[in-house]
Amino acid sequence: MSNPVTATNGAQFSGIATVADVGLQGMITLRGDLSSKPLAAAVKAATGTEVPAQGTILVVEGGAAAWMSPDELLLLVPYEQAVAKTAELTKALKGEHALAANVSDARSFFQITGDGAREVLAKISPVDLSPEAFVAGDFRRSRTAQVAAAFWLQDDGSFRVVCFRSVGAYMFGLLSTAAHPQSAVGVY
Repeated sequence: MSNPVTATNGAQFSGIATVADVGLQGMITLRGDLSSKPLAAAVKAATGTEVPAQGTILVVEGGAAAWMSPDELLLLVPYEQAVAKTAELTKALKGEHALAANVSDARSFFQITGDGAREVLAKISPVDLSPEAFVAGDFRRSRTAQVAAAFWLQDDGSFRVVCFRSVGAYMFGLLSTAAHPQSAVGVY
């Protein structure tokens, strides 16, 4: 059996910010009625969080839940637990109109850290990333240049970016180009 690796296998670039492959991350897409009490209980059991409000992510030690759409969440769990957590969600939601799917190996996961992190992401995404408009816990699905992605701001000022694995290398190159020291704009 082969060992799992990410699409960019630990790549890192430093410029006005540091862009890094976060490594393997357990990710579960959960579809269903977000106001359902059984779904809320299943999310809590899987991640330790409540169901997040629209446009937000709730992060706790070892888990997170992000609002993707009116009937979809992205759950983050340790990679090694994703298969078991998906099965637990499916069992807990039996009889509910819901679907849990392990998408861990279908996604790439990056972090952007440093003083220029906002600027890097603002260059490639049509989202107001000013400190007044985008605060810790905010979560967006958007375009990043030509790539569909989701991203959020952590409490420490770093960003996390998730995209499809098939465009992971492209996303890393895109973020690295935006972080290049000669491309600094200095807006934030």
